[in-house]
Amino acid sequence: MMFWYDRHMSGWGWFGMSLGMIVFWGLIITVFVLFFRALNRPAPDGSHVPAPWNQPAPPSAEQLLAERFARGEIDEDEYQRRLRVLHSTGSDLTKH
Repeated sequence: MMFWYDRHMSGWGWFGMSLGMIVFWGLIITVFVLFFRALNRPAPDGSHVPAPWNQPAPPSAEQLLAERFARGEIDEDEYQRRLRVLHSTGSDLTKH
């Protein structure tokens, strides 16, 4: 019982406990922040690789065709022709 100083802790004891608690929680928070950053860091080529659960679905063939038409890469006749081919090919693939 010689370290308790008559059942009361000295000012240095409180200071040590407080500092220890701050360091403990600081380390816990730092580990979580570093772990989170490691999961979301950019790839070596500079592009950002999203987490697998955040990846959008790839665009469909019709969406790609509509984007080309919207950019003016193909005219309306070619767009309609290719759209008909996509629809006919899609129905043929489902029959097999």
